[in-house]
Amino acid sequence: MESVNGVIVENLVVRYGDICAVNNVSFHAASGEVTAILGPNGAGKTSVIEVCEGFVKSSSGHVEVLGLHPIRDHDKLTTRMGVMLQGGGIYPSARVCDVVQQFCDIYDKQCNANELISMVGLDERRQHIWKRLSGGEQQRVSLALVLAAQPDVVFLDEPTSGVDVNGRLIIRDIVTKLAHDGCTVLLATHELSEAEKVADHIVIFDHGRVAAAGSIGELRKGHEYTRFTSDQNLDIADLSRALGCSVTRAQSSGDYNIAVVSTPAIIAALSSWLHEKNLPLHHVSSLESLEDMFSRIVAASENKT
Repeated sequence: MESVNGVIVENLVVRYGDICAVNNVSFHAASGEVTAILGPNGAGKTSVIEVCEGFVKSSSGHVEVLGLHPIRDHDKLTTRMGVMLQGGGIYPSARVCDVVQQFCDIYDKQCNANELISMVGLDERRQHIWKRLSGGEQQRVSLALVLAAQPDVVFLDEPTSGVDVNGRLIIRDIVTKLAHDGCTVLLATHELSEAEKVADHIVIFDHGRVAAAGSIGELRKGHEYTRFTSDQNLDIADLSRALGCSVTRAQSSGDYNIAVVSTPAIIAALSSWLHEKNLPLHHVSSLESLEDMFSRIVAASENKT
């Protein structure tokens, strides 16, 4: 792959009539990294990505993709860009082998269609038509079409939506390898557990603005705690007294947060208390999950609006 500059978005504004969908957004997606674009529905994620792809014109601001303007230099950009839509875009009666071969011919990057089909784990489906595939299989075909471009930048919209466990592992490995090979990967998803596994950089949108951006470690800083899983009806007031710090219930049933970083002393005290009550200890973690981080950041953003 060529040396690239990634994606630069500065002071981007996108309006649809009187509606401001994107309000002064700035971020950078570096080459060789996976940047996950997260946010509630209507937060502005799709509009930002469509501007970067050159499919929507911005109202104001500056956007640069691989050093190119997405609209003025669109012909040059399309030869180096891969776009994976959440659904559609493929003729329903097209066979898998034919549509992948067609994209290999269009991009003319010397890609082998059969190898791409194998790469996404669809060897047994190569003769099937698109509309007979499951939703997850269709997603993997779409990813094969992206790979046919041998792209320097890819935009992936919900790539693991409806995909089974094995398919998710395949997609995760491909996304990671793309970044490792120097590609700029922008991944828009609502599946936070998947984003947590592959993302180097996170950009969280809310109400058309960037609510937070950084690595998971940077966004987590100052919010470390101890999480554990046990019986869903713990006496958290009694446990708080025993530990000498606040214990609260997490969003998931049976999960609890202790408002201190995990230490041997805290784990020993927790284990002792649970043992006395004849209660189980299923899991202990000292890291805030991306789901909890996302909820915290969006809630804080809501309070500011």
